[in-house]
Formats: sequence, structure tokens, C-alpha cells
Amino acid sequence: MPPTLASLVHHSALKLTVLAGGDRLDVPVRWAHVSELADPVPWMEGGELLLTTAMKIDAADPGTVRPYVRRLVRAGVVGLGFAVGVNYEQTPPALVDAAAEAGLPLLEVPRRTPFIAISKAVSAAIAAEQYRAVTAGFEAQRELTRAALGADGPAGVLARLAGYLDGWAALYDASGAVVAAAPEWATRRASRLGPQVERLRERSAPASAVVAPEEGEDRVELQSLGTGRRARGVLAVGTGAPLGTSERYAVNSAVALLTLATERSRALHRAEQRLGAAVWRMLLSGQADHARDVAGELYGALLDAPFRVLVAEPAPVPEEAEPVADPLAGLADAVETAASRAAEAVLAVPEGERLVVLAPDGGAAVAACTEFTESGGVVLGLSAPAGPSATAAAFRQAEQALAVARRRGRVLVEHEDVAAGSVLPLLADDAVRAFADGLLRALRAHDATGRGDLVASLRAWLSRHGQWDAAAADLGVHRHTLRYRMRRVEEILGRSLDDPDVRMELWLALKATSPASPGE
Repeated sequence: MPPTLASLVHHSALKLTVLAGGDRLDVPVRWAHVSELADPVPWMEGGELLLTTAMKIDAADPGTVRPYVRRLVRAGVVGLGFAVGVNYEQTPPALVDAAAEAGLPLLEVPRRTPFIAISKAVSAAIAAEQYRAVTAGFEAQRELTRAALGADGPAGVLARLAGYLDGWAALYDASGAVVAAAPEWATRRASRLGPQVERLRERSAPASAVVAPEEGEDRVELQSLGTGRRARGVLAVGTGAPLGTSERYAVNSAVALLTLATERSRALHRAEQRLGAAVWRMLLSGQADHARDVAGELYGALLDAPFRVLVAEPAPVPEEAEPVADPLAGLADAVETAASRAAEAVLAVPEGERLVVLAPDGGAAVAACTEFTESGGVVLGLSAPAGPSATAAAFRQAEQALAVARRRGRVLVEHEDVAAGSVLPLLADDAVRAFADGLLRALRAHDATGRGDLVASLRAWLSRHGQWDAAAADLGVHRHTLRYRMRRVEEILGRSLDDPDVRMELWLALKATSPASPGE
């Protein structure tokens, strides 16, 4: 405990007498200061015991001492020590009345007690308190270190810290979710601080914030964890009062230990990512058996059941919109957090400007990906369920779905959507239109001379699957005329209509350049 007026009054060597404010002696004393100024307030910081002999003021005049005492109270002075036997043989009643009226403790200092003795007593008590706080802080640091090295790791640190503070502690991960709390009931309290935690995570580490308590609630401090620009986690502590010196030592020690654990986890995570990238390359190259051997226990479960391949890239940012900070990193955090909570194996591999994810079909990681797209910032393509031997095909499916998502201005397209739909919407692509125009240019040029209608005849013939009579009836011409026109098409294009690939390309070209395409 810091020194108080009560402890000074009970100090046998000081012989102080309480004349006023006896009910306020439990207030801490931050320092003892001597001043004979008529207005010492400009040199006060608050929390002082002011010592005076009233050399410059008329302590017997109520009109003088009342405003003097009120100024001291407003400045935060916690007590007034008045020396007798110097300028006044007894403490003037006007000063006693003024102190009692203002609620300021007034201590009479006998002549035989020098002010320096009171200052030394206060200084010694403060030093002893600081020593006790530092000693207790070091002991707390040792206990927290033992907990960090124990089997419970961060959870053990939180438990020791909560017990030491007589409060609660909680740990948030990089996504802002509560991953551990002590005592257990604090999980619900910590989960209500999501907005404040999110604001702290947006600031560069290290950063801290105090959540002002509402009526009936505890005081909460938030401390970011991590050594990089982005916070890798947040520690929250809830207490009934502001932290003292020893409690502050304990919290700072917990922050250091949890940051160390976080950085160690990041180093391990980077090693896991390198292993995951090797497994991914093996799967892509068709070495499923080797990939399974390398995956081991870390990723082996992922290869034992159907999985999805997801390919993501940053979404285009409109000129008027604020760019999303590193959306692929945010997606990776969301995926890995969801997988960790669900005890799923997941593989996330950065590939240049894209992120490739292998995740269990129907699992929490896939759901997290789809949920993340709702917040904007990424475009996502999702493959059909696949196994290790079909990884390369699933990757192509995800890439194709991503291309369709970009073309259609959507944030998420699944391969099943592409496969179950029509190919005709894909013909709106500029490259497809350019190919179609080039393929049909010679036929259109022939028709422009007025020597026939080869394009319309070709469309009718293809739409009737090469049935001469039906196509000729649609055109209102003789079938021999239609046969002649199809021979001219072959001569002009230099390609045979007997080839199914040629017929397919011509039909798609007609659809791509038709006024009714691509939705007919």
C-alpha cells in the first residue's frame, strides 16, 4: 500500500495531530511538499501533503484562509500540515474551520518535528511500496513464465494472470475471435468487446486501449500482441479498479510471453506453409502417393476425404471506393481460423497475385471462404469435390470458375454453376467475338456483293442438323440451291462441313455474332 495520511498520523516519530478531515485520512499521499507561497497551486500536481508555517498568509483571517484552502482542494492537495511554534503558537481556529468546511484534512505539526522528517517518511514509504510492487511483479513474471512453458501454454498464462489480478483475462486471435479466457465465464464478457478489439487490430502494434466501464461493469484494458505492423492477437484484462504497479508488471509480462508464443506460432506456421506448398506441387504433378507421404499427420486427413480447390484473387476496386488492405491475407486468416476451430486440415498456398486453398468439402473452411466474399475484396472460383488424383483437374475447374466470376462481375462462382448452365453466356467475351468475326468475315463479304445469302443459309442448315429438306423449307429455296450454297461456304472457308469440329466452331461463331446472342 502507498503511504496515506493515516499512516503518517500513526507514525510514532512524527507526533502529528488531526485537527480536521479525520474521515479522509485513508487517501494516498503521492508526495510531501513545503511551500510558504500565498498561492502554491501552480506548483502542485495533485495528491500532495502540503506543509507550511503560514509565513506569507494571515492564517487567522477567515477571509484569507477560506479561499486559500478551497484552491488547495481544487488542485487535488490531499492534506495540509500546519507547523506550530514558528509563526503561530497554535493552529488558528479560522484555518481549522476553513479546512473542516472544505473537507481538507488538517494535521498539526509540532515544533520538534521538522518538515524534512515528514518528507523522508513519505519518500521512504513510497520507495518501500515501489520495491514491494517490483518484487511482486517479478514474482508474477516468474509464475507466468512457468505457466507459458507448461502444457497449457497461453491458456495457463491467462489463468495465472486472472488469478493475480483478481479479475479475468482473454486472448483473441488475428481475426478478433476469442480463443481462450480465464475464468471460463469470462468468454461471454470478452465476446462483447468485438468492436473495440477490431479497432485496436487496425492500429500498428504495439497498441493499447481502455474500455470505459459502464455502470456495474469492470474496467477492461486491451493490449495488442505481435512485433509486426499487423496485430497477431489481442490480450484483454478486466479488473474492478485501475491497475497498480505490480499488476502492470504482470500484464506487461503476459503481453511479452503471449507475443513470444504468437511469433513462435507464426514461425511454425511458415514452416507448415512451406510443407503445404510442397504437397500442393506434388498433387498438381500427379504424385498423389508421394504427396500423401509428405503430408503426414499435418495434411493427411485432408487427402483422405473429398476436398475442394478454391482460387481467389483481389477484386477490382471502384475508383470511388477505399481499397481493402491485403484481402488475400485476410481471406487466409479467415480460412485458417475457421479450420482451426473445426479441427479441420486446410492448405492455403499463395501463388503470385492469387491464393489457392485446399479445404474439406462441406467443411468450415469452405464456408468461411464463401462468407468472406460477402465483405468484398476478393473474387473466388470453387471446384467440384475431388480427390488427390484429380487435383489438377479440380484446379482447372476452380480457375475456370474464377474466370467466369471475373467476366460476370460476381464475387463467387462454383464449377457446378458453370457446368450446369449454358455455354452461351461465355460467348460475350471480346476474344470470342473477335474469333467469330474473323471466321465469318469472308462469308459476310460474299453476301455483301448480292450474290447469295450464305450466312443465313449456313445458320439454317446447322440449326436443322444438316437436314437438307427441312433447312431448304425454312429458307424457302430448293434443296439443290441449298446444296450449292453449302459447297460455296466450303470453298470460301477452305474447310469441310463434314468435320464436326468445323460445324461446332461455325455454330458458335454465328451465336456469338448474332443480334440475339448470347441468351437465345
